Amino acid sequence: MGRNLQSGERLRPVDLARGHGLSTQAVRNYEEAGILPAAGRTAHGYRTYAPLHAAALAAFLALVPGHGHQAATSIMQAVNQGAVEEAFRLIDESHAQLLGDRRTLRAVETALRDLEPGAGSGGGDGSAAGGGPGVGGSFIGPLAGELGIRPATLRKWERAGLVRPRRDPLTGYRVYDEAAVRDARLTQQLRRGGYLLEQIAPLIAQVRAAGGLEPLQGALSDWHGRLSARGRAMLTGAAELEAYLRQRG
Repeated sequence: MGRNLQSGERLRPVDLARGHGLSTQAVRNYEEAGILPAAGRTAHGYRTYAPLHAAALAAFLALVPGHGHQAATSIMQAVNQGAVEEAFRLIDESHAQLLGDRRTLRAVETALRDLEPGAGSGGGDGSAAGGGPGVGGSFIGPLAGELGIRPATLRKWERAGLVRPRRDPLTGYRVYDEAAVRDARLTQQLRRGGYLLEQIAPLIAQVRAAGGLEPLQGALSDWHGRLSARGRAMLTGAAELEAYLRQRG
């Protein structure tokens, strides 16, 4: 807020808003959403806030970058309702999600290593071009099941140019050779990492053209940076939330 607040000090909505570049309506909205404790009222019905509200607002705004707006809202609502253990559970869920995203990133990097030249380019003995799926090949149902997605999703990825199955000459069924399976796995991992199909398409196209990892190094570096920033933001949010909990007593 830019100045020290005394515990009994009375604050107006504008006092809370100015310190964070917010509108007074945003402060009122946060109170109505349960992010801030209920405000006091003057004899004329005007809202009045206290340093406790300022601490709650600081905690919420610090939680958002690490946990997201929805989760930060739920955390503050739980605290203000006296359900501190529920707030801790929500925080644990965010940390678990971050850990899952880190694992996903490692999985993507592992998948990309499979795209290096010489990592496998198909059946190897020419059998993938025969009447069945062949060595290293898969039909759409089994591959979708392995990836935990629907066959329709694989068809959507095919239309977007992300996966290139061939057609069995006898049945007309889609057959995914090793290269197509790798592309499908890479697409799935990148989707889990938050990438949109239109963002994934040029990455896969570049990998196919370059035959290596170089085109994706920038994207992976950016992903690492975003996860690190989220982790640090969680630390900042935890410190502000702890300060608010101390004020609540």
